[in-house]
Amino acid sequence: MPAFTNLLYDLDAASGILTLTINRPTKLNALSHDTIRELREALQLALDDAQVRGIILTGSGEKAFVAGADIAELTALDEIEGRRAAEFGQEAFCLFEESSKPVIAAVNGFALGGGCELAMACHLRIASENARFGQPEVNLGLVPGYGGTQRLPQLIGKGKALELLLTADIIKADEALRLGLVNHVVPLPELLEFSRQLLGRILSKAPLAVGLVIDCVNAAYDKERHGYQAEANAFSRCFESEDFREGTSAFLEKRPAAFTGK
Repeated sequence: MPAFTNLLYDLDAASGILTLTINRPTKLNALSHDTIRELREALQLALDDAQVRGIILTGSGEKAFVAGADIAELTALDEIEGRRAAEFGQEAFCLFEESSKPVIAAVNGFALGGGCELAMACHLRIASENARFGQPEVNLGLVPGYGGTQRLPQLIGKGKALELLLTADIIKADEALRLGLVNHVVPLPELLEFSRQLLGRILSKAPLAVGLVIDCVNAAYDKERHGYQAEANAFSRCFESEDFREGTSAFLEKRPAAFTGK
């Protein structure tokens, strides 16, 4: 297993599920520059590793997924460095959003500021009952820098997103579920197992098709792409895949499909 300073990298070879744990418990897993860099490096390793089929991202301890950015680091930045920090974080989080392998955020406590932004960059979000979400940057004289002003409206709508961004309100897990910010809320002791089971259901499907679905949905929110055209392109590509032939044969023969991702 690769070694990181701020992350735990745990691959279950039998299931193909990689668990990435942000491991800065004394800082409530706050996102330092080095932590973001390691997240990017870990995800790239996972994308390049054929053994990794899906990813669960969580935080260490029972208090925080990620409580926010590392404020001590931010106070040392000037305007130019601030732009670079935002662009660095945005690029890293976009890698999660654009990953062809499904990524589930298992949110085990506070997901504030950069933590909320990181969770939103994942494909699905499962929250423990003690989870809390918010973008409180305006309390610090800041705006979100890692995509929060873009992804929050996509997930919960412009009006409610603006309310949360402008008031810096922190919401509980049940409210996040009602708004559509998270997919499920479960008791904390069940969080990881629930996430593994959900990811396992996804991984039982055709890997190529799963990756193409992610890409097509992302295309709907990309101003430089045409979502319907992306879907048509992906649809046609499937017809050349072994998974399509296997899936349709299995359906007609009334047997489980054995997908290979080819």
